[in-house]
Amino acid sequence: MEPAGLNTSETNLTCDFFVYQRAAVIVYPIFYTVVFLISVCGNSLVLYVSCRKKQKFNSTSLYLVNLAVSDALFTLALPGRLIYFIRQYDWPFGDLLCRLATMLFFSNTYTGIAFMTCISIDRYLAMVHPHRLQYLRSVKVVRRVCCFVWLLVSMETAPLLFKTMLREHNGRRTCMEYFNFEGSHATPYLLLLACTFSFCLPLLVILSCYTQINRKLSRTTKQNPLTGRSGRTRRANNMILIILITFILCFSPYHLNIMQFMVRKLMGKPTCNELRAFKYSLQVTVSMMNLNCCLDPVIYFFAIKMYKQRVMSLFKAYQSTSVLPSKSIKDSSSNTSTSTPKRQQ
Repeated sequence: MEPAGLNTSETNLTCDFFVYQRAAVIVYPIFYTVVFLISVCGNSLVLYVSCRKKQKFNSTSLYLVNLAVSDALFTLALPGRLIYFIRQYDWPFGDLLCRLATMLFFSNTYTGIAFMTCISIDRYLAMVHPHRLQYLRSVKVVRRVCCFVWLLVSMETAPLLFKTMLREHNGRRTCMEYFNFEGSHATPYLLLLACTFSFCLPLLVILSCYTQINRKLSRTTKQNPLTGRSGRTRRANNMILIILITFILCFSPYHLNIMQFMVRKLMGKPTCNELRAFKYSLQVTVSMMNLNCCLDPVIYFFAIKMYKQRVMSLFKAYQSTSVLPSKSIKDSSSNTSTSTPKRQQ
């Protein structure tokens, strides 16, 4: 028996795993256009409102602004992804831009996971241990944590810049496909290890934080119902819940899909049909993972009371400015209509 599923390169050469191309040409460009527009508007609004008035950042808002920066950088790579699907999996922009797009994709994924984990820990410290370990929530420490996250993720994804991400396949130049990463017997082991540390551990941390906060809130509500129903308490609980839902919805399908396929590869050589099924499931789960750049501004909206107030005030100001011209037009038209009969008399 061959080493468990480590010889898929021969199968890749003979198997056309790019299935459902006609559907992909229609569905994915529409999907990524919507994601692009929502992400640009949502994350630009977050950064605009945050930087418009030099507010005093706290630990939570610092993590959330870094999350918005990560999403904004990833959004730059979406137009190329859009064209890639329109051209039926054919990348026209060369190897360097393919490497940059790949790096932006994985950087956004894992900075997003890291900052969501940091926000959960921050809320846990604020709600469960309000009088202990508060130095970890100081702006100075949080800035260092953010710099460390960016540095760590950059070190993890930088090797992608030194490896070609393009591969010729049946007349196409494919970019950022899983099969372009293969070539080493250690790939399944490395990916399983990466998924364990980059996905499973953060998920356990976020679940643990949410559980501990809920326990604390239930105990507080029993002791003092008014405190348990306060707006601050509800916001903290809702924020962790939104983070947990976003994390499970966006990141779980992709990582669980990768992990199950790596285990199957280690058990035996995948057939062409299995490769096609994996390729199709990968397209769907990657698309779900890209949704996180649209949902992150929602976390900001529910997390920061000041941000919510400023966004609402911006919309009210916009509505008032749009209503005033229409009123002036109506007034001027009514004035002209009343003055016309007087002239005729």
